[in-house]
Amino acid sequence: MPIREIFLQTLAALWATKLRSFLTMFGIVWGITSVILLVGLGIGFSKDQHERMKGLGTDIAIIWGGKTGAQAGGYVAGRDIRLEYGDAVAIRDQAALVQHVSPEINRTVNEVSQYNAANRAVRGVWPEYQAFRSIKVSEGRLMTERDEADGARVVLLGDDTKQQLFRSNQAVGQIISIAGYPYVVIGILEKKKQNGSYGSGRDGTQLFVPYSSMERDFPPARKGVFPGWLNDIVVQPVSPDKHEAAVKEVYRILGERHHFNPDDKEALWVWDTLEGAKFVDRIFGVMTIFLGAVALLTLALGGIGVMNIMLVAVTERTREIGVRKALGARAVDIHRQFLAESAIITLVSGTIGFLLGAGVCVVMRYIPMPDFVPHPVISPIAVVLSLLTLTAITLFAGTYPARRAAMLSPMECLRTE
Repeated sequence: MPIREIFLQTLAALWATKLRSFLTMFGIVWGITSVILLVGLGIGFSKDQHERMKGLGTDIAIIWGGKTGAQAGGYVAGRDIRLEYGDAVAIRDQAALVQHVSPEINRTVNEVSQYNAANRAVRGVWPEYQAFRSIKVSEGRLMTERDEADGARVVLLGDDTKQQLFRSNQAVGQIISIAGYPYVVIGILEKKKQNGSYGSGRDGTQLFVPYSSMERDFPPARKGVFPGWLNDIVVQPVSPDKHEAAVKEVYRILGERHHFNPDDKEALWVWDTLEGAKFVDRIFGVMTIFLGAVALLTLALGGIGVMNIMLVAVTERTREIGVRKALGARAVDIHRQFLAESAIITLVSGTIGFLLGAGVCVVMRYIPMPDFVPHPVISPIAVVLSLLTLTAITLFAGTYPARRAAMLSPMECLRTE
């Protein structure tokens, strides 16, 4: 039987049971759309979290003083390790595997502009801190080495801080009072995605000043500690593959300065963003696999629906099969027709599902979404898996009913009422 005739007969058979065919096709459409959308959302969540982690910093380690866990050099265990300014200088001068370093002090103080007042955290840092912490300005300029060397009273405002202190008024070039000292606003931070930070919230809610200025004017108040005390030290290795070795190098340098064993992991507390990124990858990788598996299971259930409907069709059309065989139709013709019906149902519904899933992903990119909802990504892997599953459905859901129809004898078919 010519392919064209098989195709026309198949369309006629599907049209005769259009409601049933539509409901069967809907299962496949929903399954394909689910695969593309759920896998796309999983990948979107992963990319969104990476973007937020970049807001915290690019391949950095934040180091706090800890408490020694072992004796070393005649010193007892359990000593507090208090980081100081000289530690940052030593890391800068001696650590070959550290590309950038900055001491950091922070304190919450009063800020007053001519328009409003606030009580927000201020961070004193070296200028290079701005690069590896992904700090950029939407207006004005960043801090410079000259600002640090001169102890200039200049300040960067987070976007949220600017809104509170100046509202819609011009801020760059204006003078604000920070803890009673006049500071010139030199820049407004560019808004960025950031889940949080370490210690004081996201960057947009804070102020940044040169370390030398803050250390002179309003250092953190820590009773009983020596001058030059730091909240933490932030370092960036020369490359991600040298990250672990760079952290070990920092342990060695600070161990020599504070008399603790470099292998004593309790002496320092390190927040490693590279390890954090790997952890996020594992979490969202598993989540994406889970969502994909759920969507593929939904698609497989749609395939079971196709097989079921084709078996019903064979039962309902037993007499038709007998008449066609009595008129000369071969078993292969019957087999082709029922296989074609299955293929048309799966391929047409699969195409609609692909278009719908991809369309939803594209449309969601242009719709304002809540900050916690990422834009889905059309994944080639999801498309390939859907195609493979759809092919398997076409073969398995259509082959058995078609084979069963082809093996019926004309006499048995004609005796059926």
